[in-house]
Amino acid sequence: MRRWRQYYFVWSFLLLLVFCSLMVLRQFYANQARHVELREAFILLHSRGYVSQAQRLFARLLAEMDHQPNQVLYDDFQRTMMLVDPGSKLTNNLIWVYHWTVSNELEKRSEKTLLRALKLAEETK
Repeated sequence: MRRWRQYYFVWSFLLLLVFCSLMVLRQFYANQARHVELREAFILLHSRGYVSQAQRLFARLLAEMDHQPNQVLYDDFQRTMMLVDPGSKLTNNLIWVYHWTVSNELEKRSEKTLLRALKLAEETK
């Protein structure tokens, strides 16, 4: 008990730090789950013929694309790859358009990663 009173602020700070870390992780996983739910709802609505509702979800997915990590985009790419024929050009199919938008975003991000890797390789200490 004496030790607790002696280091009260240190223990309080550590407890608060652990709590905040857990809340950040919880929010991260909640955002990922919400994105997956949004993507699956978009696919379901489009496949069932609810085009106007699917277009609204499509717009939300596109708006959030810049903030999504690469792993989420890879998952979206793989999920939509199963539903469309990437060789054909179906511009009226929203799932196909989303697939190619995700593909282009991943390609753009990989170019940035490649340029950064080249820059790191050229640096000398």
